Amino acid sequence: MLYALLRIFLLCGLLASGWAQALQLSATRLWPSSDYTRITLEAPQPVAYKYFMLSNPQRLVVDLEGVEAGAALDALAGQLSPDDPYIGAIRVGLNRPGVMRLVLDLKTAVKPSVFQLQPLGQYAHRLVVDLYPAQAGDTVASDPAATSQPAVATPAKPEVPQYTRLITVAVDAGHGGEDPGASGANGSHEKDITLALAKKLKQKIDAQENMHAVLIRDGDYFVPLGQRVVKARALKADLFMSIHADAFIKPHARGSSVFALSENGATSVAARWLAKRENDADLIGGVNVDVKDPFLKRTLIDLSQTATINDSLKLGRAVLKEIGGVNTLHKGEVEQAGFAVLKAPDIPSILIETAFISNPEEEKRLNDPGYQDKLVDAIVDGVKDYFAKHPLTAPSRLTRNP
Repeated sequence: MLYALLRIFLLCGLLASGWAQALQLSATRLWPSSDYTRITLEAPQPVAYKYFMLSNPQRLVVDLEGVEAGAALDALAGQLSPDDPYIGAIRVGLNRPGVMRLVLDLKTAVKPSVFQLQPLGQYAHRLVVDLYPAQAGDTVASDPAATSQPAVATPAKPEVPQYTRLITVAVDAGHGGEDPGASGANGSHEKDITLALAKKLKQKIDAQENMHAVLIRDGDYFVPLGQRVVKARALKADLFMSIHADAFIKPHARGSSVFALSENGATSVAARWLAKRENDADLIGGVNVDVKDPFLKRTLIDLSQTATINDSLKLGRAVLKEIGGVNTLHKGEVEQAGFAVLKAPDIPSILIETAFISNPEEEKRLNDPGYQDKLVDAIVDGVKDYFAKHPLTAPSRLTRNP
């Protein structure tokens, strides 16, 4: 009897010590951008937290309950760049027993969105802190459920003295930040290749006398799919092009493809599979599902998009024809599926799968600056051909008369 009691006491002691053991973060990441800055705290278990704002000076305080200091948390401050638009400094320290305090010294007023993400793919539990620019009338509560969405500003269009119409093209580099997209056998990430191509595409478009390109993302950070659509509409874009680099389970798959939105299902099993994988980007990148944004809801409402889809197909055919002179086509026609990123009801939109990053030969070409130049030249030629044949499909953007 005494031996049994002793075993019970020892077992209880072991359990208590396990419960009392603090949690260490396994990774921390910081993703700055002009739209918003994201901090990701990754851990093997969910992290209990509370947050609140302090003023004079502006600070965001996040209390991490049951978390202790460790290499990952200590490394967070070292990831801060001096040109981060929102964070001036990061401080971490023990606030009280069992509570580690994270303090963000802010450069400007922000509206934070703090939320948790369940394990998915390569990621464990994540606590996400998004810092959006504060707008007039914004209030921030200490409730951890407080949420927000990034505001989208419409930049002034450049003056073009010799034309009465300026065509605006929204160029969307697929994936980014927490969402790396597909990976190649030699370690390339889709998000890096798409950003490099998008930047070159912007340069080529801006070099045209009556065209202007705007990047949906201009750095390594995540943009939710719906916000990509919202941003394109806020920019009053005439066209929307989302750039990707495909992957498949077999390394011999190759070729370029162009996709448009479908209202009535996918045109092939492969198109349906690809649309689902691309739409899952929000799950990987991490979106605060509690956010209620009526503007976003109106943007993605199930409107009749027949006319816009027809224009998208025309644009897609023009681009696909030109790409075919640079790379093998995976399929010789524009395919359709329910891509969330193509759901702007009033903007012709296409998704370009530039090549298969999972094919070692195509991965090498995608990383070649010379090949990238040929590819973006072909895309721009396709856009020019589209507008040459369908000049009335783009609404006028009036600038100063000549």
